[in-house]
Amino acid sequence: MMKIAIFASGSGTNAEAIIRAVLDGLLDAEVALIVTDKPQAKVIERANRYNIPCFIVDPKTYETKAAFEQDIIRELDKREVSFVVLAGYMRLIGPTLLNAYKGRMVNIHPSLLPSFPGLDAIGQAFDAKVKVTGVTIHYVDAGMDTGKIIAQEAVRIEQDDTVDSLQKKVQAVEHELYPKTIQTIIDRTKEVG
Repeated sequence: MMKIAIFASGSGTNAEAIIRAVLDGLLDAEVALIVTDKPQAKVIERANRYNIPCFIVDPKTYETKAAFEQDIIRELDKREVSFVVLAGYMRLIGPTLLNAYKGRMVNIHPSLLPSFPGLDAIGQAFDAKVKVTGVTIHYVDAGMDTGKIIAQEAVRIEQDDTVDSLQKKVQAVEHELYPKTIQTIIDRTKEVG
């Protein structure tokens, strides 16, 4: 069974959706670790609720980004993690971590990339008055939301939508699409391996 680590900086709703998919037998993986760069992140509570170990690592306590990422890699190696899932991790991955997990790290983004990359993608889409936004799952590369796209799903923006209602619609799609996409990647890995 593939051991995955979930990186999150905030509330952890996508992390919990992945954990639930594992528990419900919809995702053939083990969540071996939650990694967060925010000591107060709500994802820590979610990890504790499911008895999943948490690695809380504050980048401000490291002299370099490479040292910060090397510490994360040590923790991932210790737990035999073979795949990394970013789920609301609000930090660009540097070359140290990218090289260690090349082709084995995915991210979810709340827009139809390449539209609305970066922070507040839902707000960006809403302010642009587009009729459709959505969710993208992509491999992580050195850029911000620029990696090869794996899956996308559209979300219509209705006239009566608010930023909050749109966020709820986008999150509902994320919570379904991310576990399914991770399972597809795992299935492909098994075929190749």
